[in-house]
Amino acid sequence: MDAALRLELAAAEDRHWWFEGRRAILESLLETFRLQPGSTLLEAGCGNGANLKLLARFGAVSAFEPDETDLGRAKRRDIGIVRSGRLPDGVPFDGERFDVVLSLDVIEHVQDDVAALAALCARLGTGGRLVVTVPAFPFLWGEHDVRNGHHRRYTRMTLRRVLEDSGFRIDRLTHFNTLLFPAVALVRLLGRPFGLDAAGTGVPPSGVNGLLYRIFRSERRVIRLLSLPFGVSLLAIARPVGQAGS
Repeated sequence: MDAALRLELAAAEDRHWWFEGRRAILESLLETFRLQPGSTLLEAGCGNGANLKLLARFGAVSAFEPDETDLGRAKRRDIGIVRSGRLPDGVPFDGERFDVVLSLDVIEHVQDDVAALAALCARLGTGGRLVVTVPAFPFLWGEHDVRNGHHRRYTRMTLRRVLEDSGFRIDRLTHFNTLLFPAVALVRLLGRPFGLDAAGTGVPPSGVNGLLYRIFRSERRVIRLLSLPFGVSLLAIARPVGQAGS
């Protein structure tokens, strides 16, 4: 990820409609887990730590992050335990097992995504679940992905394959950010020849930011019940092979 974009993310993760909308969807799904008091959650690649406050509502939260600058920002939030670490070979919290492990738009940044997911599988306790989100549809690949340091975008089939190859069985697999997909696709595809597909992460004007957030957030109740057929992103909930479902 380039340095300018990292600075944009630091300023935007708490307020930008995309991050806020993803958190709303994540919150809705975590509510369906009915986690018990004392549950533990691990976020892999927590960035600036903007998700930690939400995750701490569901249990004791831990996290790790490879970038030292982002790690410092996340630690300064003083929420949970945040350590230096990276996928696939530098995951901290040796010997600990978690009820929920989250990888939120992370594995597309890792060259060996199967090894990364296998490392997270090893951190799940009995009955534990993985929540993973990734960018969808390779045909949307553009300068935005290059700036973000992505190695790939996923289809349902490729995400399913890497999860299964890394030791998981899938409970849910759905697209999300569906309502805004036509607009995003139009901007990415039509803007590509002119270099206009490298959307930044600066927070739009408040009215626009609020409108986009409300549209994105509106999917949170639907996605609890239904799998959406297309969208800018994919989300999977999975368990280690051999564990019984709830």
